Amino acid sequence: MRIVGGSLRGRGLEVPRGSDLRPTADRAREALFNILQHSNLMSTQLAGSRILDLFAGTGAIACEALSRGAAHATLVEQDRAALACARANLAALGLAERASVLQTDATRLPQATLPASFAYLDPPYRSGLAAPALDGLADGGWLAADALVVVELAAREDFGAPDRFTVRDERRYGAARLVFLNLSSGGE
Repeated sequence: MRIVGGSLRGRGLEVPRGSDLRPTADRAREALFNILQHSNLMSTQLAGSRILDLFAGTGAIACEALSRGAAHATLVEQDRAALACARANLAALGLAERASVLQTDATRLPQATLPASFAYLDPPYRSGLAAPALDGLADGGWLAADALVVVELAAREDFGAPDRFTVRDERRYGAARLVFLNLSSGGE
């Protein structure tokens, strides 16, 4: 695994051996960030923004966003081994000062101190955790009014977005499906 764009392009990312982690593939990450930077789905620029990486695993999404100019990333992960890996990746890439790491259940978030412009959720496939995590983001003030949220699911996984979210687009990349959402008007 490696960073696919930005100032750290080509730098490697660690993945724990024998882990149950399923990092987002390089191809899907590259496509995601091309969409973020070159489409009208994200109303603000990635550069200078605050982002969230829920079910962060290795921290690959956060590291990629920071490499591409995001100002700050908050990583949320419950698993201690995954958190250690994410912290090691942030440190090895010199990104630790621009990141916060929370060891908590992504479906039971504390109140946010500052909202984010972009959130990426990569729950275990077919776990049913995406919708409760989306509700937690909205309830806890984690999302700016115009924030873009992307949920990674298995390609054929059933998913129903909570009513206060609007699906803007969907894309498939191999075994993964990315669903792009916004809070609906008045949905906070």
